[in-house]
Amino acid sequence: MSEASRPTPQEFEKVLTAASTAQASFEEENLPLSRRIQRFLHLYPTTVPFVVLVLGLLLGCTVNYSHFVTGSNLSTVLTQVTIIGILGIAQTLVILTAGIDLSVGVIMVISSVVMGRLAVVDGVPVLIAFPLGLICGLLCGWLNGALVTRMQMPPFIVTLGTLSIIGALNTFYSQSETIREQDIEEKAPFLQLMGIPFNVGSARIILASFLLIALAIVFWYVLNRTAYGRHIYATGDDPEAARLAGIDTDRILLSVYVLAGLIAAIAGWALIGRIGAISPTAGANGNLDSITAVVIGGTSLFGGRGSIIGTLIGALIVGVFRSAVSLAGLDVLWQEFAIGVLIIVAVALDQWIRRVSK
Repeated sequence: MSEASRPTPQEFEKVLTAASTAQASFEEENLPLSRRIQRFLHLYPTTVPFVVLVLGLLLGCTVNYSHFVTGSNLSTVLTQVTIIGILGIAQTLVILTAGIDLSVGVIMVISSVVMGRLAVVDGVPVLIAFPLGLICGLLCGWLNGALVTRMQMPPFIVTLGTLSIIGALNTFYSQSETIREQDIEEKAPFLQLMGIPFNVGSARIILASFLLIALAIVFWYVLNRTAYGRHIYATGDDPEAARLAGIDTDRILLSVYVLAGLIAAIAGWALIGRIGAISPTAGANGNLDSITAVVIGGTSLFGGRGSIIGTLIGALIVGVFRSAVSLAGLDVLWQEFAIGVLIIVAVALDQWIRRVSK
């Protein structure tokens, strides 16, 4: 191009001024209300559990205000949800990886039985018996994780099998005998430590409730402030993408099941404190109750989405609704009916919210 035919700077400016100045935008205000709600709940998944908890509290106040708002009822609810909450933390870690652990309840029980029989029946010093009980839970979790990662077996099938295996071993080892509260108090009082009560106002709260709060803080930090926590979410959300990003997904899965087993063993210690004695049949509903708390708390069964805070709220929802139904004078079966409805609604809502990401 010759110098004569080349456009001058003024001609370029004329072209620019004639160009469109419109900017691409995604008009949120044009979205229907249902779509806005869907996106909001996707960003803040603990909103729904919190609202349900408030509704449960309002229900309890409505059916029997004078008894529901008392310190003794608050104490009962908190004591009931303590074990569910601790197991729920273990279950949350597993479900975030798109797995499930049907054995956390029996791991809790057999760990408490190992601690108790070694310390009370066999005369092993509690400083040795207690860690061995924790190691028992850790090994059970390792077994689950090894079968899932090395054998490439579905978590549901693996933990369903270990549920029966560990349950049978628990019955065999315990000989179906309950260790009395008096015997534990005499020979291994440390095992009852989590049952020490504290008065908070008019409420009476056991030490295990503070243990639950401490564990929740620790694992909230792990999930939200560490690379390991981000790897757990990534593994559950899309394991293939996580693998391509350099994450050792098998190692993450194995560590999650080991952690779940260890937390379940800690729940076994708290269980001894709560009931005073050691029973091989205690905590029979721990598996399902923990899953219930996690699902109602907003953690997705499909992995990659959820929080420890939501699980704690879910555990409180279970306790509050059961208390409200009980104070209403209804049969126990309606407690289970209400919880079942909440589970179905929670899963359906999760499916609806997940469509945002698609």
